[in-house]
Amino acid sequence: MARGRIRARLRRSHLYTFSCLRPSAAEEGPHSIEGPGYSRIVHCNQPLMHNKKPFKYRSNYISTTKYNFVTFLPKALYEQFHRVANLYFLGTAIISVTPLSPFSAVSMIAPLAFVVGLSMAKEALEDWRRFMQDMKVNTRKVKVHKEDGIFGNKTWQKVQVGDVVKVEKDQFFPADLLLLSSSYEDGICYVETMNLDGETNLKVKRALEVTLSLDEDEAFKNFTGTITCEDPNPSLYTFVGNFEYDRQVYALDPSQILLRDSKLRNTTFVYGIAIFAGHDSKVMQNATKSPSKRSRIERKMDYIIYVLFSLLLMISLISSIGFAVKTKFYMPDWWYLQPQHTDDYYNPEKPVLSGVSHLVTALVLYGYLIPISLYVSIEVVKVLQASFINQDIQMYDEETGNPAQARTSNLNEELGQVDTILSDKTGTLTCNQMDFLKCSIAGTAYGVCSSEVELAAAQQMAIDLEDQDAERSTGSRQKGKQQEIELETVVTSRDEKDHKSPIKGFSFEDSRIMKGNWLREPNADVIMLFFRILAICHTAIPELNEETGSYTYEAESPDEGAFLVAAREFGFEFFKRTQSGVFVRERYSVAGQPIDREFKILNMLEFTSKRKRMTVIVRDEDGQILLLCKGADSIIFDRLSKNGRLYEEDTNKHLNEYGEAGLRTLALAYRKLEESEYSAWNNEFQKAKTSIGADRETLLENVAEMMERDLILIGATAVEDKLQKGVPQCIDKLAQAGLKIWVLTGDKMETAINIGYACSLLRQGMKQICITANSSDAKEVVKENILMQITNASQMIKLENDPHAAFALIIDGKTLAYALEDDMKQQFLGLAVDCASVICCRVSPKQKALVTRLVKEGTGKTTLAIGDGANDVGMIQEADIGVGISGVEGMQAVMASDFSVAQFRFLERLLVVHGHWCYKRIAQMVCYFFYKNIAFGLTLFYFEAFTGFSGQSVYDDWYMLLFNVVLTSLPVISLGVFEQDVSSEVCLQFPALYQQGPRNLFFDWYRILGWMGNGLYSSLIIFFLNIIIFYDQAFRSGGQTADMAALGTTMFTCIIWALNCQIALTMSHFTWIQHLFIWGSIGTWYLFLFVYGMLSPTISGNAYQILVEALAPAPIYWSATLLVTVACNLPYMAHICFQRCFHPMDHHIIQEIKYYKKDVEDQRMWSRERSKARQKTKIGFTARVDAKIRQLRGKLQRKHTSLEMHSPVTPS
Repeated sequence: MARGRIRARLRRSHLYTFSCLRPSAAEEGPHSIEGPGYSRIVHCNQPLMHNKKPFKYRSNYISTTKYNFVTFLPKALYEQFHRVANLYFLGTAIISVTPLSPFSAVSMIAPLAFVVGLSMAKEALEDWRRFMQDMKVNTRKVKVHKEDGIFGNKTWQKVQVGDVVKVEKDQFFPADLLLLSSSYEDGICYVETMNLDGETNLKVKRALEVTLSLDEDEAFKNFTGTITCEDPNPSLYTFVGNFEYDRQVYALDPSQILLRDSKLRNTTFVYGIAIFAGHDSKVMQNATKSPSKRSRIERKMDYIIYVLFSLLLMISLISSIGFAVKTKFYMPDWWYLQPQHTDDYYNPEKPVLSGVSHLVTALVLYGYLIPISLYVSIEVVKVLQASFINQDIQMYDEETGNPAQARTSNLNEELGQVDTILSDKTGTLTCNQMDFLKCSIAGTAYGVCSSEVELAAAQQMAIDLEDQDAERSTGSRQKGKQQEIELETVVTSRDEKDHKSPIKGFSFEDSRIMKGNWLREPNADVIMLFFRILAICHTAIPELNEETGSYTYEAESPDEGAFLVAAREFGFEFFKRTQSGVFVRERYSVAGQPIDREFKILNMLEFTSKRKRMTVIVRDEDGQILLLCKGADSIIFDRLSKNGRLYEEDTNKHLNEYGEAGLRTLALAYRKLEESEYSAWNNEFQKAKTSIGADRETLLENVAEMMERDLILIGATAVEDKLQKGVPQCIDKLAQAGLKIWVLTGDKMETAINIGYACSLLRQGMKQICITANSSDAKEVVKENILMQITNASQMIKLENDPHAAFALIIDGKTLAYALEDDMKQQFLGLAVDCASVICCRVSPKQKALVTRLVKEGTGKTTLAIGDGANDVGMIQEADIGVGISGVEGMQAVMASDFSVAQFRFLERLLVVHGHWCYKRIAQMVCYFFYKNIAFGLTLFYFEAFTGFSGQSVYDDWYMLLFNVVLTSLPVISLGVFEQDVSSEVCLQFPALYQQGPRNLFFDWYRILGWMGNGLYSSLIIFFLNIIIFYDQAFRSGGQTADMAALGTTMFTCIIWALNCQIALTMSHFTWIQHLFIWGSIGTWYLFLFVYGMLSPTISGNAYQILVEALAPAPIYWSATLLVTVACNLPYMAHICFQRCFHPMDHHIIQEIKYYKKDVEDQRMWSRERSKARQKTKIGFTARVDAKIRQLRGKLQRKHTSLEMHSPVTPS
């Protein structure tokens, strides 16, 4: 507490323009609040008033589950019977209890109950996990005022609107609170809003002056007040309300509101009033309901079921018509059936009734065309695939101990069909750490370390130089070698640095200005001023680390933190801030002794997206007033005086080089002020600050502009944004795989753009399209202006002729609100799709979800959203696939996700490897399933036609029962679990293989109908070839012909052989498990036939001793099996041979290279094939390096041309 009070004396509210730029509540006066949308009244410290209407508001209990105990059964059943096949089998189960069913009721109901029950149990388990996570949040504890100034712990779910809540340091706010007071005397507190908008920099909130005295528990003994404010809404950045206290009314704005799920930082405690609780809070208003997601393959399976059901209906109609005709015209002559004593179902006098009743029987009998075991098999396969994802050691993060997790197995194959990735920034792409890498001071570049982009370009150039033609001249070869050595020097410079102990935020190396050596540089006075600007021009607070004795800094942005660390390492350590000044310890001076200097802060003009600069006006110890400014180079250069441009040309050159190297840059400048000039300006500034009206901010900006001119340029900084490990490489690989990547962030536009550069979504030379809105205009004018910007940008892209030209779309949240309206969103989407990369900044969680929905519905392609905070939950749930980062910021994103990974880089393996495999496995598995059921089911129909549509099955009931359950189930499951067209290493080396999924090459109608046609062909061969073989000739050595049991068993043997050989031909990758399942299934059939035939004739019936006595001794049985199996698989073999020879797919070529070990014998060819297999992309590290190489080659070419022009011509 004492420590908090010491720091409280800073009274930061007097220092910063975010206080200065708006008057106090008393000055501004209360808001005029009336009409719809502003009806909420909160009685402070009187929660009992909110127990009855009209003041009864929602509780603080939250739920993110899909079901509850009451709705689970009806909703889950509704979900299950969305599946067409389940609806059909429900119908057959109902029919099975009637006399019309050819099967028993148990045999029809049990499989359906098992399939539906298994799926519902999985849904229940997943929702139970969500429920437990909700309870973890609802049972958090917070201090709430009970009575007589006494505070006690309450669970979050019991907090009510009107409660006085005390939140302590590093705790989350349990509801949306009105800030009353804090541990600081001036009522400020620091809030981290990463869960809301993704920003890690701290926000400053301020209490009203009238409530500052409420800073102790006892002060609330008799406290009352009334808040009238807006109704619950999802807008995070706005709030309108009035606070009535002590018969006075004060206006409220967002600076007094503490939002649920944001965290109190660097403040010992705060007191607040709960305004919005539970689902009324702004973060929950931004949440969307947990949707039920189905993969595209599963949705397409419904259409295939429609096709098969149409086929089933057609053959059932044919069968029923045939049966009616037979009953009317032929049955009277069949005296042995005794037609005169039959019931209505077989009455020749009522053929229509007989036909209709037979239609119902046929619909059940031919049900084998529609595979009920398909859904069970897919569930089993997906669970096993998910377990492989969970156990993949390559996606295990050793630092956090978190593996990848498939939280739902419904969407495994969808991972292989992603077209667009929508990613959060903070905590997902970045770890928000900046490293000071280079700087330019007085026209001299300092810093010898290379950025990641420079290293990659150097390495690629070195490889290209190795690949130069061997016919080059010796001189050229020596020159190339020299260049290569230079490149190697660049590459190794970072490696040497990596061996030294790293300083967080500082990767700079240059002995010329380190350890006080800058004193010996020609422009030592300029260098000193450069370091002082780094140490003074900021808004950070120093904190002494008692263990190390050094200072760490709580900065509003990571850039500021990096500058302060750099200043400290250069010998200018910022160590203290007071209400009126900052103190800097200068370790290196002319006197040789450390000196503590105080710089008095006179004014500070903060950095904003519009200003793009920050200025501080200080008075040094000599009384000199200095204006110190840092900002974007374009802004600073426009404000330089004529004599302040001495270093402009060199600095500009260095800034371009830093930009090409992927570094974030700022220019530094200063100006000396006369006392009279400053006094006159300060008077104008104070007038503007205290003015009241709509043009107040414009006045302040104009006054600031008056002072921020005639600057003298000193130099520039270059920091490298520290992305999470492997992010650039991951984005590069995903770009090569043909995926589009959008970044949706709550951060400022400048930060988002810099991150775009750091992860190579943006690069030097890429044309940026910034869509912005002027909020001061009328709505219709703003919309018209935005539409014009979008139209002009689309036209510019269409007219672009340069094949290497790349466009990036950048838009902020305010503009996006208009762009997402119905009359404009299609034009916006059209422009965004044409751009290589899209960055949306300052977006709310709701907008993230709306953008995701627009992309999903507008393009009709699969979207994946990835994020790590509560602010990402909406887009994670809205996307076709939601991926949560199990990082440091809670588990809200993970709990709402379908898959979770520990870091963004694991997304590469999740999609390019597991996604590719799962898509192909499920696609091939489903196609094969329909093939085998058509091949088997149609033989029943053919036999019906041969036997007068009598309803007689050619197969024994046990054969039919075992067909799907035992004899063909395990091979198809092994296909879905273990199949690999190429290994995981090859998937990563050839990312373009991934495009087979988004292009849907393995589950389009051409392939589906092809497999169905193959099933039709196989059924014809199996039935008619066997009929031809067995119909008119002796079957056994004694001359006997085959009976129905012998024919049916032979046909069934052919089916088992043909189908299992077909799946063996389909597989590319075999393990002992596949061999066991495929050949074991065939062996199991013979074993079953032998054991079944040994049973009593009362059980085995006509199959008694059929294998031992009838089939095994007959050569025709074995020869028919061989002939039919070969004939069934011959067309597929011919198709595969033709395709591999004349129209090979990518994986066919790679399989052939691997089979002949060409990748080992000819490494150059293997590398060439890898580079050819990349999708052409304009984003990612590779695209950036290619652009850098084009630039370097252009420079070399111009240099050679210049040398040739100036070289003397030798006489012949």
